[in-house]
Amino acid sequence: MEKTCYYETLSISRTATETEIKKSYRRMAMKYHPDRNPDNADAEAHFKEAKEAYEILSDSQKRTAYDQFGHAGVDQSAGGGQGGFGGGGFGDMFNDIFGSGGGRQQNYRGADLRYHLDLSLEEAIEGTTSKIRIPTAVNCKTCDGSGAKKGTKPVTCTTCAGHGQVRMQQGFFSVQQPCPHCQGSGQMINDPCDDCHGEGQIQEHKTLSVKVPPGVDTGDRIRLSGEGEAGSKGAEAGDLYVEVQVLPHDVFTRDGNTLYCDVPLDFVTASLGGELEVPTLNGKASLKIPDGTQTNQQFRLKGKGVKSVRSQRTGDLICQVTLETPVKLTKQQKKLLQEFGGMVQGNSKHSPQHSSWLDNVKKFFD
Repeated sequence: MEKTCYYETLSISRTATETEIKKSYRRMAMKYHPDRNPDNADAEAHFKEAKEAYEILSDSQKRTAYDQFGHAGVDQSAGGGQGGFGGGGFGDMFNDIFGSGGGRQQNYRGADLRYHLDLSLEEAIEGTTSKIRIPTAVNCKTCDGSGAKKGTKPVTCTTCAGHGQVRMQQGFFSVQQPCPHCQGSGQMINDPCDDCHGEGQIQEHKTLSVKVPPGVDTGDRIRLSGEGEAGSKGAEAGDLYVEVQVLPHDVFTRDGNTLYCDVPLDFVTASLGGELEVPTLNGKASLKIPDGTQTNQQFRLKGKGVKSVRSQRTGDLICQVTLETPVKLTKQQKKLLQEFGGMVQGNSKHSPQHSSWLDNVKKFFD
């Protein structure tokens, strides 16, 4: 008898994703599982077909072989697709879908950790290597992470008989869950380690060297693989994420790859023009000031900003001048300013903004 196409069996397209395959199988398994359809041969047959189709299409290698050669390409690798139900309980179907495997619970990967690293603007822009000291859970060296006292071993859990899971019956549903006694490990510790008290892990501090690439900014993260917390019972460790925080600077303000700098400008240079010496990341630079420069006017120095950490582009430096009013004038200086003020006062060509403002005020009151 010719087999039905696996894609048609699960009612999915040939381009279906793993999520779509799993979702369709779960729907059909819920509908046709023998525990929900006792003494129904048709339902049992549909369930077997769905299970076989899922076993092939959920495995990338088997799926590739099936797509190329059809059923002939997977007949030998399909295994027990036409066989029983691996125990026949409804919980086994959940194991197929969610990956608990029907056996002992897998050891857990260690937790990821996060560390906030404060950097000066210069360190963030130029790059640096920082030493950090972090608290973390590591496998106990005394018991090699087993949790049992040296010279002893964990024993089989008496609650789950070493399976790591217990089955709970709710009506016609049979659901497996981790054993509450051994937390799914399948083993108990009768004689715990004196150093870790049966946890298999101890808290320590460790010092790490963090290489910070040039151009990082606040919010950027540096991942240190395997430097997080140790996994349980020998599982792989988590990762450490170092999150950068760039501290405020006395001279520059940063926005992405652009730097901003406030530059005080004296009255004479603003009026007559001239040159100012301004700071940059690479030393000093000369900034040309045209005559008649107004306060808050901005000048751009190309390529004097920050080099991007993700590309080779370098930003600009924006210098914003702030006109500074002279203070603590002598009598002679005041006299000269009064004479100068008398010469320019009322002349719109010397104060175009003031004249325009007066015109608007007059219109407002009229």
